[in-house]
Amino acid sequence: MQDFLQQINSYYPVSEETQQALLQVCKTVHYSKNELILRAGDLAKYYYFVQKGLLGYYNLDEAGNTIYKIFFEEQSFVASTSAIIENKPSDFSIIALEDTTLISYPAKEFRALVHQYHDLALFQISYLEQNWVVKKEPLEINLKWESAKQRYIKLVENQKLYNRLKQHQIASYLGVTPTQLSRIRKELNF
Repeated sequence: MQDFLQQINSYYPVSEETQQALLQVCKTVHYSKNELILRAGDLAKYYYFVQKGLLGYYNLDEAGNTIYKIFFEEQSFVASTSAIIENKPSDFSIIALEDTTLISYPAKEFRALVHQYHDLALFQISYLEQNWVVKKEPLEINLKWESAKQRYIKLVENQKLYNRLKQHQIASYLGVTPTQLSRIRKELNF
């Protein structure tokens, strides 16, 4: 739980009292590789923190193909946040791409704590600003303006993540077929 608290405090320092209240609603859960954490169409009821493992956030296209939106490594907070906020079924699924250990905490109880503890509310604001504005906007712009080859080069630069992914997952993330990915790799001599 120490990594979890350190990550929270990296966004905004919360008091010992707030930490203890938060830990009361947290539990450690384990998922096996390829196990679903959240299925698209289900209500999102939990927030997660990745202690160990790798998660994929995806949906299916009309043909039933998996389209990865983003991957979450250790030290990441994960949820279908918009579904939680709107109290509606998730548009995305979350899957364990490796054997994974998560800290899980119920959205309803977390929201109550956010109302009760001012410092936890400031953490939540800082987290949302950093991840839903500062990081998300460039990702959305890149998806619209950058080619698959440019996005592939950026992914390769993150060797830690790149080495954990299968080629079909990378192709899906880039929005190309495995054959097209093979051509990109050949063109770049990768």
